[in-house]
Amino acid sequence: MPDLLKNKFNHKSLYEVALAIQSVYSPFQVDEFIKSTIDETWDNLELKSRCRKISMNLGKYLPSNYKDAISILEQSVRRFPFAFFLPDFVEVYGQNDADWDLSISVLERNTEYWSSEFAVRIFIIKDEKCMMEQMYKWSKHENEHIRRLASEGCRPQLPWAQAITSFKKDPTPILPILEQLKTDTSLYVRKSVANNLNDISKTHPDLVINLAQDWYGKNEYTNWILKHGCRTLLKKGNRDVLALFGYDDTTSIDVQGFALDTTPISIGENLIFSFTILAKKATKTRLEYGIDYVKSNGKRNRKIFKISEVSLKENEKKLYKKKHSFADVSVRKHYPGIHSITLIVNGVEQGKLDFDLGV
Repeated sequence: MPDLLKNKFNHKSLYEVALAIQSVYSPFQVDEFIKSTIDETWDNLELKSRCRKISMNLGKYLPSNYKDAISILEQSVRRFPFAFFLPDFVEVYGQNDADWDLSISVLERNTEYWSSEFAVRIFIIKDEKCMMEQMYKWSKHENEHIRRLASEGCRPQLPWAQAITSFKKDPTPILPILEQLKTDTSLYVRKSVANNLNDISKTHPDLVINLAQDWYGKNEYTNWILKHGCRTLLKKGNRDVLALFGYDDTTSIDVQGFALDTTPISIGENLIFSFTILAKKATKTRLEYGIDYVKSNGKRNRKIFKISEVSLKENEKKLYKKKHSFADVSVRKHYPGIHSITLIVNGVEQGKLDFDLGV
């Protein structure tokens, strides 16, 4: 199992950073910085909290003048691939109006080393009009990292980041940026645009549907963005979106032999299921399954998983045998009880089976 990213911040790595800072700024108190940072709370802190603790303590031992402090950091830490506390330092100490231009230039310069997508959000919240004008300028930048920042930084619900509440209520200020980037040649940028659209679809599905209907079919890069950006709507079985991508046929597929191999199963084991589909005529098919998980309170909650998307010829038959893990992972803990699996074809349920998950 790969080491957690937060563990890149440890005594050895921070000591190297501190020495690099001291080589540029001799009064920097290396031992005091390390002692105040890696204290009794350190082991329980997650990645962002560790970044914030580093930033706060850098502020104690660097010059109080923000311009001087930033200059020292840029000179000393750029060679460290894990120094994504620098954007956080800008977020913490660089919000004063007098420092605005400097902070934005620092975030722009350094986002290709440590993405500034978290740090820019506080500037959007503080002055949305001014910052979104800057983000739009970034969307036209020659550097793909900076173009990506334009999209990723204004996602309404960026994971592990502070939500931008105003964009959850009204995402229209984001649209000019997405319009600018919808044919971007960089996959790195296109993934961000798609994720931004997916965020918006959770609160304003009709807006995304209308936009997708307007954009689709004009550019292969845009088509990819829309397909990925509409993934939540596809999983919800939205008929308009399914139709847009050609998965609106609900009558030409017969499902046969939907069955579970072995039940009951125990937490940590795999559920194995199989089925056959038969096309009565040539058609496109999107296959998914839903698991109704038992939660800690005894209620059930459905999670949708994609199997495949396939184009079938008339009378073509395909057999599927799949497995689904019930091992506990960081994002999901399993609880015993009666669960269900539902087969979904082009957004329509085509069979449901209960099974007992034991300890």
